[in-house]
Amino acid sequence: MTPQTAVLMSQYSRWMNQRIFEAAAKLTADTLRADTGAFFGSILGTLNHLAVGDTLWLHRFAQHPHRFEASAGLSAFERPTSLRQTLSSDLAGLGEYRRRLDELIAQWVAEIRPEHLTVAVAYISMAGVSFSKEFGPLLQHFFNHQTHHRGQVSTLLYQAGVDVGVTDLLALIPESVDQSASL
Repeated sequence: MTPQTAVLMSQYSRWMNQRIFEAAAKLTADTLRADTGAFFGSILGTLNHLAVGDTLWLHRFAQHPHRFEASAGLSAFERPTSLRQTLSSDLAGLGEYRRRLDELIAQWVAEIRPEHLTVAVAYISMAGVSFSKEFGPLLQHFFNHQTHHRGQVSTLLYQAGVDVGVTDLLALIPESVDQSASL
């Protein structure tokens, strides 16, 4: 993980979250709440879990010895008490929460410097177990967790008749100009 990769992953996360919420808005509230057999039950349940996970990790990352200025924005986001916590029972409310959270993530990753990535971050899991792990790999987990659950949601949306469209990170990677070709 590099600071540049963290920024790219934040951009990807925001872009995909917008696409997922736009696609989900095409479904009825009953369809969004219907138990699909997924680990978090429904589309809305999985979207809630994704926001819970992001909020929880941001609170953990706020314990980083380097005090990121953007962490002050966490005061608007209560620390979750359960991985199945419902942050909003409707898509519109959860969508607004998600937009604000994605903005905070963008502000926060913009502050990351290479030297921050090798520092240990101490945190306590939801099961009450203490850990101290290097920030860079934790940050990679943070973004991987998002991608994992968005993949589940995109499948559930497709099964409900809504295609999210392109979901690949590749869509956000800029074209590179091969300077050797012009020589």
